Amino acid sequence: MQNRRDFLLSGGAGFGSLALATMLQEDSQASSDGVVSVLHHPPKAKRVVQLFMAGAASHIDLWDHKPMLEKHHGEDSDFGEHVEAFQNGLGPWMKSPFKFSRHGESGKMISEVVAPLGSCIDDIAFVHNMVGKTGVHSQATYLQATGFQRPGFPGMGSWISYALGSINEDLPTFVVLPDHRGFASNGPKNWGSAFLPASSQGTAIFPQRDNPIEDLLPHADYVTKAGDRDGLNLLNRMNRRYQQQRESDSRLDARIRSYELAARMQLSAPEALNISGEPKHVMKMYGLDRPGATYPNQINHAEEAEYFGRKCLIARRLLERGVRFVQIWSGNDNGFPRRNWDSHEDIQRDHGPLARGMAVGTAALLKDLKQSGLLDETIVLWTTEFGRMPSTQGSKGRDHNPYVFTNWISGGGIKGGVTHGESDQWGYKPLDRSSPTQVYDIHATILHLLGIDHTRLTVRHDGIDRRLTDVHGHVIKDILT
Repeated sequence: MQNRRDFLLSGGAGFGSLALATMLQEDSQASSDGVVSVLHHPPKAKRVVQLFMAGAASHIDLWDHKPMLEKHHGEDSDFGEHVEAFQNGLGPWMKSPFKFSRHGESGKMISEVVAPLGSCIDDIAFVHNMVGKTGVHSQATYLQATGFQRPGFPGMGSWISYALGSINEDLPTFVVLPDHRGFASNGPKNWGSAFLPASSQGTAIFPQRDNPIEDLLPHADYVTKAGDRDGLNLLNRMNRRYQQQRESDSRLDARIRSYELAARMQLSAPEALNISGEPKHVMKMYGLDRPGATYPNQINHAEEAEYFGRKCLIARRLLERGVRFVQIWSGNDNGFPRRNWDSHEDIQRDHGPLARGMAVGTAALLKDLKQSGLLDETIVLWTTEFGRMPSTQGSKGRDHNPYVFTNWISGGGIKGGVTHGESDQWGYKPLDRSSPTQVYDIHATILHLLGIDHTRLTVRHDGIDRRLTDVHGHVIKDILT
C-alpha cells in the first residue's frame, strides 16, 4: 500500500516520463526526413537562386552611381567623422573607372561592366542601403550566408530545405555551385546544416571539373553497377538495424537518406549537368560559345563569362528538375591575378572581368527563367559580404566598406524596376542612417515570399529558439508586388 504522497510522486514521475517519451517520438517523426513542411501563408515563389560575390563587390562601381565622386575625384576625402578603415583605404575621393548609363523603362543607372543586365533591369529591385556589422571577410560572409557572424549556424538554403523539403527526390534540395578555383571565406561552413538535420545541408557540385560531384560514382574499375548497388543496400540494412535502438537520433537516418539520394543521383545528376544538348543560341546567351577556350596568365572577360555562365545554366537545369535552393559563388580566397572581388589594389583590373562575366551569366539566367515562366516562382538574390570605400587605397584600389552596400532581388513576388533605400552622396553610409536595411530584412523577405513567417520558423538549440533572422528582421514590403 502507498500513501497519497508516494502515489502522487510516483504517478507524477510516470506522467512526466510518458510526456517526455511522447515528445521524443514527435520530434523523431518531425525530423526523420529532415522536413517540417512549414507554410504560414500562400507563397509567391517556390525556389531560390542566391548569387554570392565573394570578396566584396563594389556597389559604387556596379550599381550605385555617385556623381559627387566624379565631381570631386582626386580631392582629399572628408567623411565628416572618424572612420575605422580595415586597411589604409582613406585616400582621396575616387570616381568609378567605369562609365554609367541608364537602362530600361525605369532609367536605372548601372555601370558599363554590368551592362548585359540592362535588358533585365526592369525585373530587378535594388536595395542600396544595406549595412553590415564587420569589415572582416569571414564574419561578414557568415552573416550574409547564415544570419550570424560566427560559425555553428545553418545556411539560408538549409533553413529553406528544412522548412519546405524536396520537390524532386532524385536530386538534393539545396545545391551549391562554388567557384571551381577554390572556396570563399569559411568554405562549406557557409552552406552547412549545423543543428538542423544533416539532410538539409548543401550539396556542392563543381560543373567545370572533370568530376563535378565527389564520390558519387565508384572510382575502381572492378566495381560494377550491381555490386555498387548491393553495397549500398547492405550499408542501409546495417544502419537500419543500428537505428532501431536509437529512434530519437536523426543523424543516422540522414546518413541513410544521403546514401539513398546518392544512388538516385547516379542516374539523375549526370543528365542534369549535361548541357551538350542545349541549343546553340542558349549556349551563346550564357557565354558558352567558345568551348575549351583557355586564358592563361590573365583574367579575361570571356573566361569569367564561361565560368559563371556555366554555373548559371546548370542552375536553370537544376531548378527545372526540382532543386529548391541553388547557391552560386563567384570568387575564391586566394590566387593571383586576383580571382575574387577583394579589389584592394586595382578595381578596374579585378572588377572588370569578374563583373562582365557575372552579368552575362546572370542576364541569361533571368531571361531564360522569364521566357519559361519559371521566374514567376523563383527568387533570384544577388549579394556580397559588404561594399567598398569611395576613397582610394593606393591609387587604384578600394578598401572594405561594411557601412553601406547593395543587394538586389528579382523574380517571384518582387516588384521590378524599383529601388529601396539610398546611400549618401559618397556611397559611404545610408542616406537615412536611422533606418538602414540589414541582412535579416533580406532573409525575412525571402522567407515571406516562400510562404514562411520568419519569426515562426524556429528550432530549439542550446535552450534558445533559433531562427535564420535571430531576433531581428522585417519584410521589405515596398519591393513586393
